[in-house]
Amino acid sequence: MLQDLHIGRWGLAAKDAETLIRFCEAIGFQRMYESKGGEHSALFTAPRGVLSINLLAHAPERAGRLIVVGVTNPDAVFDIARKFKLKILSDSARMKSDSRAFSLELPGGIELHVVGGAQEPPPGLEGKLDATGKRFAIVVSRFNAFITERLLQGALDALVRCGAKRTDIEIVRVPGSFETPSAARTLAETKKYDAIVCLGCLLRGDTAHYDVIVNEVARGIGQSAQETGVPHAFGVLTCDTLEQAIDRAGLKMGNKGFEAALAAVEMANLKRAISRPPSAVSKSKSRSRAPRRSKKPGSAR
Repeated sequence: MLQDLHIGRWGLAAKDAETLIRFCEAIGFQRMYESKGGEHSALFTAPRGVLSINLLAHAPERAGRLIVVGVTNPDAVFDIARKFKLKILSDSARMKSDSRAFSLELPGGIELHVVGGAQEPPPGLEGKLDATGKRFAIVVSRFNAFITERLLQGALDALVRCGAKRTDIEIVRVPGSFETPSAARTLAETKKYDAIVCLGCLLRGDTAHYDVIVNEVARGIGQSAQETGVPHAFGVLTCDTLEQAIDRAGLKMGNKGFEAALAAVEMANLKRAISRPPSAVSKSKSRSRAPRRSKKPGSAR
């Protein structure tokens, strides 16, 4: 039966009303109606609304001018309040916590109490970093071997640390990064491997050759993964200088071969989790729900 609820505040100056309207819009309220008569009024709606009735015995003077809103991003609302130069009455920000509560003084003597924090995301599927019992192929370019061999060692280290056996890791060497997609696709089409790690190193030169090769390698690896259904990890460095490549092959920027191998392990497990058939328990339940057909005389069992 209830359609909407309105709580008015009288006695606001035009300037205060406009400030209050702009602040409500800034923190996420949606304007439904705007007065055209210059009355400085507006009607707002929120995604969720809750009616709260409280006995404010400890502070009766606050009755009628206290508004409480719950938000998922209190820090962002606090920053907006600072931009509007609103007076902060209280703040209970906590270190190492997403929850926060603070009070503001809005125009017209209205006290706004903001509470909330980031909501827990719903549970979802994800791949584990467990390579036990899985097979992997590593396609590595011989060009710029000074870098790619270090990427290869990083990838092997990651796979072994995750539980893969050396005998379950196939290493395939190709002349350069341009040949990587073709080799990766050939390996994927055999259906022998749970994931493929592509390693290479491309350094920008004085011509457009770099841009052409980079685009083709990225497109080919992505297309191979999509069309074969086998996860491909992109571990091809695309750097402007040799120093950048060295930093990403085991120095201050980590080892991108190691990271690519971890991505391959996770995606292999995620694919298995997504494509896992229903359990025997769920199958038996679905069978029990199915209507039974009456047997005809003489029919085969």
